[in-house]
Amino acid sequence: MGLKLSRTLWVDSATEHSGSGMAATLTVEPAGRCCWDEPVRIAVRGLAPEQPVTLRASLRDEKGARFRAHARYRADAAGHLDLARAPALGGSFAGLEPMGLLWALEPDRPFWRLVKRDVQTPFVVELEVLDGHEPDGGRLLARAEHERHFMSPGVRRVPVRAGRVRATLFLPPGPGPFPGIMDLFGVGGGLMEYRASLLAGKGFAVMALAYYNYDDLPKDMDILHLEYFEEAVNYLLNHPQVKGPGIGLLGISRGGQLCLTMATFLKGITAAVIINGSVANVGGTLCYKDETLPPLSTNSKVRMTTTGRVSSMLMRPLNAYRPMERQSPRSSVTPRLDTVLNPLTSPFSGLPCITSGTVMSSLEESPSLMPWPRWMRGSSSRLFSTNTWVVKQGQSLQNCNFCLIKW
Repeated sequence: MGLKLSRTLWVDSATEHSGSGMAATLTVEPAGRCCWDEPVRIAVRGLAPEQPVTLRASLRDEKGARFRAHARYRADAAGHLDLARAPALGGSFAGLEPMGLLWALEPDRPFWRLVKRDVQTPFVVELEVLDGHEPDGGRLLARAEHERHFMSPGVRRVPVRAGRVRATLFLPPGPGPFPGIMDLFGVGGGLMEYRASLLAGKGFAVMALAYYNYDDLPKDMDILHLEYFEEAVNYLLNHPQVKGPGIGLLGISRGGQLCLTMATFLKGITAAVIINGSVANVGGTLCYKDETLPPLSTNSKVRMTTTGRVSSMLMRPLNAYRPMERQSPRSSVTPRLDTVLNPLTSPFSGLPCITSGTVMSSLEESPSLMPWPRWMRGSSSRLFSTNTWVVKQGQSLQNCNFCLIKW
């Protein structure tokens, strides 16, 4: 039977009482090693019945920038407050949000992004309980510190410098082999490890791959060569701790677009999860062997959707951007047998794929691009699924499950 742990800190001053005759205590459970993606239970005891309080959370990133959140609550008749049961009455969020003090953290500096650069050290979150509903003027009743780690116990971090590949491989504890995943981020480049390190704690062998603006890699992504990614895929597939016969891809933004390209052209890819990735080649030229994929033009205008969201719409229909003859022989807007659609048109190659993005109304003018049902063309639905026809070389039409999420 496991031992339930909690971390409790009292305010040292004897005058810091809640009015109930006893000192308030703030607990975070579990108090042992806790990863960033694991839920915790936050509770306060020793308050007066129905006492109004404000809870604050704050942390500083590795560059010293501060992130803060707060919420107003009211204790129950026994002077207890459990964030898993008590709804927030306002502040950075409202309603029943047990983890709200963490997901609602906002920077003091506008537009500053919370990024973990060294996954071997935790973020330290400071939690405070204040009397009343003033986030800055209430009397301090209790305080606690909570560490949020990015590597589960036993996870191994292995820097990779093999051939041209620059990456970090995270391996779960145990002998393996494990399912393999390649993780790619987007604009900004560098080597981002925090998502890979967390996934390794779930039993995956995850390679965080850098592809520009890192070490001796290119400083920009104007021209990218798919052979580099092919070399990284082969490295992961041939690793003794990785279970074959294929690996999965995880990418966001430009990294998501590259994952779709890899799934189209490379072997050994069995699944892909794409977050806000473009379904066309944008942002730079892609080269693979004797083929070149120029970036899709982005001559666009902005329109307001019926839901009030801003959406960009291409001035010309997508099927107007046809590659030049012989420049990319695999490209075609009109599907034919023995043809693989490239990322300029349809990048899906019959593998399980989840992607997020937006259906542009220009698809209504391009019914040959993908067989969207009529109700989906120009849709502003947040979540829907359909089937996308994909032509595979040497085979008849294949059916690919495709889920599209609009943020």
